[in-house]
Amino acid sequence: MTRKQKKMLWRILGGTAVFILSLFLPLKGLARLAVFLIPYAIAGWDVLWKAVRNICNGQVFDENFLMSVATIGALMIGEYPEAVAVMLFYQVGELFQNVAVSRSRQSISELMDIRPDYANIERDGQLIQVDPEAVAVGDVIVIKAGERVPLDGTVLDGTSALDTAALTGESLPRDVGEGDEVISGCVNLSGLLRVRVSKPFGQSTVARILDLVENSSEKKAQAEHFITKFARYYTPIVVLAALALAVVPSLLTGEWGVWTPRALNFLVVSCPCALVISIPLSFFGGLGGASKQGILVKGSNYLEALAQAGVVVFDKTGTLTQGKFSVTAVHPEGMDEKQLLELAALAEQFSTHPISRSIVTAWGGAVQQERAVDVEEIAGHGVRAAVDGRTVLAGNRRLMEREGISVPMDHKHAGTIIHVGVDGAYAGHLVIADQPKETSAQALRELKAAGVRQTVMLTGDAQGAAQAVAEKLGLDQFFAQLLPADKVERVEALLAEKHPRENLVFVGDGINDAPVLSRADIGVAMGALGSDAAIEAADIVLMDDDLLKLPVAVRIARKTLTIVHQNVAFALGVKLLVLILSAVGQANMWAAVFADVGVSVLAILNASRMLKAK
Repeated sequence: MTRKQKKMLWRILGGTAVFILSLFLPLKGLARLAVFLIPYAIAGWDVLWKAVRNICNGQVFDENFLMSVATIGALMIGEYPEAVAVMLFYQVGELFQNVAVSRSRQSISELMDIRPDYANIERDGQLIQVDPEAVAVGDVIVIKAGERVPLDGTVLDGTSALDTAALTGESLPRDVGEGDEVISGCVNLSGLLRVRVSKPFGQSTVARILDLVENSSEKKAQAEHFITKFARYYTPIVVLAALALAVVPSLLTGEWGVWTPRALNFLVVSCPCALVISIPLSFFGGLGGASKQGILVKGSNYLEALAQAGVVVFDKTGTLTQGKFSVTAVHPEGMDEKQLLELAALAEQFSTHPISRSIVTAWGGAVQQERAVDVEEIAGHGVRAAVDGRTVLAGNRRLMEREGISVPMDHKHAGTIIHVGVDGAYAGHLVIADQPKETSAQALRELKAAGVRQTVMLTGDAQGAAQAVAEKLGLDQFFAQLLPADKVERVEALLAEKHPRENLVFVGDGINDAPVLSRADIGVAMGALGSDAAIEAADIVLMDDDLLKLPVAVRIARKTLTIVHQNVAFALGVKLLVLILSAVGQANMWAAVFADVGVSVLAILNASRMLKAK
């Protein structure tokens, strides 16, 4: 609890002690009123002051006004204990609200600890600490053990382990060394690192994350907008209804002493605190609970939309798959597998193409440039080289046909086929494929368990490779050989086919995914380490490449919306019941207190469950 909250707690305890003492004093008339005014003032002076101040500012109808009118009215008709009790319980509810909001803010503000205080720059042989915003791109910074990485960059020297928990929610450290990329916000656990800065502070990972978190509360859900409008019209209506309940029957019957207390009870019950507080608190708790899991939601409106996710569409490369090519099969003809792989690797060793690098990696031998001469890279076809005096070709079917080499069969493998020819004869082929991530299949199963109706994959890859991934992961549908514009058209078609009360989620990580992320009902970017364009276009960012975070986000969103619906139904149901009972004289001030403060406390406690989202 903050100092202010502790002070309020002592006020409530002090007011309660004086209130209990007042109940046992044998006093009557003005003396009894004077005694009860003491705990009333201790508990409620700030409520009265806020009511007066808001009236002066033109904001008449709020909970302070309702509490003030109801309790002053109770004092005027001699219901002293009830007046003090209403104010005490109201302050208890306010304290619960403040503590709950503070806890939810703390769960999000813990992310603010990732903001670096300084960066170390070497000048004149000495390390000096400067503001990270003063460091330029290309500068070299030094990060010592235990310090937070202040800026994004590339490791020039040193090895260490980085704690990325504040960004990704993962407890396992990430090892980095020379040539590796590091991102701001991580903590250097062990060695000394020298890092060349690649982005200014304003464009760094930590700056973007902080901006997302700080602005998330500005984008409200439809439920929050509804409650704001509801309270704006609801409060003056119930005040007029209470006034009518006090005046009209009293004029007809002359029983002012009967209808005035009923109207005061009506006012206490009608206070919309439970709805006005618990619903934003539920969404705020959902945002905080998601951030603890390494899931950044840019606003409660997106959390609300994610709860209605019915169709989830995935990009393939880098999202469902690792985005790294590897040799999955070797099929030689007239030689053994090792020899075929060696010839292909020696021919491909000068190329920087990802497929060429995967062949060299699979071979695993040391680079032997002297064994391959007269290397020619043929665009769109492959490579030709003289390896150990033999003419070696490595490439696609078009290369073989161009060189007059007959490919004996139509190979239907799940992946890219690299054919190899030696001295004009066919020598075999290699299969290169991008492997699914270990967690992709489980993530898809958990999405189905969370209520997602359909999973779809869109990819620019070949039909065979796409089909193999789709079948292995258990996707409902896939579309292959798509350009970025084709992906947008396909998403448009899926949007037209979806059910009326469900939303379409697109998950991607590359710059070519940005148009689709913007077009989908909810765009999810995989990894803060991914494309800046994708992250800017997305509504939700998974802070690492673990697809298992997506079903977690869906479950958090649905739990949040369930709690919101529970609070709305519970608060309106109890209030409506007690309002009717108050109007017909079957509910006293104590029932009114429960219908207001009791319902508020229960709704706030229910909303606070989101702070423990797992």
